[in-house]
Amino acid sequence: MDQILTLFIVCFSLSIGSILGYFARQSIARKQIGSIEEKLRRKIEKTQKEIEEMMEKAREKSLMILKKAKKEREEREKELFEREKLLLKREKLLDKKSTLLEEKERKYNQAVERLKEIKSEIESKREKLKRKLEKIAKLTKEEAKEELFKEIEREYQKDILERIRKLEEEGEERYKKRAKEILGDVIQRIAVSQAQELTTTTLPLPSDELKGRIIGKEGRNIRTFEKLTGTELIIDDTPGTVVISSFDPLRREIAKIGKEKIIKDGRIQPARIEEEVERAKEELEGQIKEAGERAVFETGVVDLPPKLIRVLGRLHFRTSYGQNVLLHSIEVALIAGALAKELGADEKIAKKAGLLHDIGKAFDHQIEGSHIEIGIKVLEKFNIEKEVISAMKSHHGDFKPESLEAVIVQVADAISASRPGARKDTLENYLKRLEGLEKIANSFEGVKKSYALQAGREIRIFVEPEKIDDLGIKKLAQKVAKAIQEELKYPGEIKVTVIRETRVVEYAK
Repeated sequence: MDQILTLFIVCFSLSIGSILGYFARQSIARKQIGSIEEKLRRKIEKTQKEIEEMMEKAREKSLMILKKAKKEREEREKELFEREKLLLKREKLLDKKSTLLEEKERKYNQAVERLKEIKSEIESKREKLKRKLEKIAKLTKEEAKEELFKEIEREYQKDILERIRKLEEEGEERYKKRAKEILGDVIQRIAVSQAQELTTTTLPLPSDELKGRIIGKEGRNIRTFEKLTGTELIIDDTPGTVVISSFDPLRREIAKIGKEKIIKDGRIQPARIEEEVERAKEELEGQIKEAGERAVFETGVVDLPPKLIRVLGRLHFRTSYGQNVLLHSIEVALIAGALAKELGADEKIAKKAGLLHDIGKAFDHQIEGSHIEIGIKVLEKFNIEKEVISAMKSHHGDFKPESLEAVIVQVADAISASRPGARKDTLENYLKRLEGLEKIANSFEGVKKSYALQAGREIRIFVEPEKIDDLGIKKLAQKVAKAIQEELKYPGEIKVTVIRETRVVEYAK
């Protein structure tokens, strides 16, 4: 019973608490709602106030805009009015000018008509006067003119001839002076240094003890070297030097490179000499290529085929009257290019033709014909432009110049060759004599190669042993000596040495 009562009391208390809590929450909620409504009311009032302020500012701004627009409209109307007044004034002036022009045109037309009438009257009177004069003088107009000119010519013939002669002299002097100025300027700007080529090369030695090793036992080393290079080694009492002698610059250069390598290596024997000479030939090919590339770079002629550039480099080891042919070709190219520029010719063609004008000299000791004919064939083989071939082939007068560039190349070649100290005739004659010696020797059947030595006092001939026997070499020496006597002019005597050598090589493995 007590428990039920207790439970009842608890339930009643909870109910009363719930009711009291409800009313308490309702009271709190009403207070919160009232607070929110107050805030909303204040915000609405603030917003209305801001709107009124914005409206006031908008009204003021619109009034200012209207006032400004009204002012601009008034100014625009005023400006238009002024322009209208100006246009009316100009229109009146134009009307006035138009009236004046019409009046002037009318007067001009009247004057033209009057002039035509006067001209017609003059022509009529002139014709009447001419007929009258012809009737009096019994001469036509053309006959009278011819008679007048003859009379003037007779009277002033001396003065006319004197004037013509004076004009010719002045013109000739002026053109000569201008030509000298152009040539002088070209030569001064484009002067390639020239060094006289010799027929010997002096090679320094580390010590005189090497001279004996260079000669070798019974002279086998020096004989092998001379045979392989086609040069002559001169070993005399001059301390620390050995001289390489040959008229062919290519042979001298191969001998120089090979001998330097042999001396540096220290192993001087026939087999080693053969190896180094072969390497020297390969190195010389590199030098030839570099010389050709340097030439085209200096002249600016860079559109040549690589093989033709190597052919051009061979001219570095070729001389003409003691003048280096490659340096001479470079100089001719530069002079021709400068002259072409001054004279309005094709500078590119003139420069290329100048560089290649002596290209045939790279093969003239190997191929029959003049260096010009050989050069034409070489350039045609490499598909060089016809204009360039035409310009280079007439530089010695063998062909008639076909263009201004051909004349320029001819002049440039003469300028380069005729400079003081550029060439020596005696050296060229000497080199031609040595070439002639080798040419005669090589013309016989069975000759493998030949070398002119000792300044042309000896010719050494190497024969093919399978074609000529020991008896045949004696007959060959006699034939060569007889041919030299009949075909060449030379001081003293020339020793003809024919060498027949058989070599057998085997390898032990």
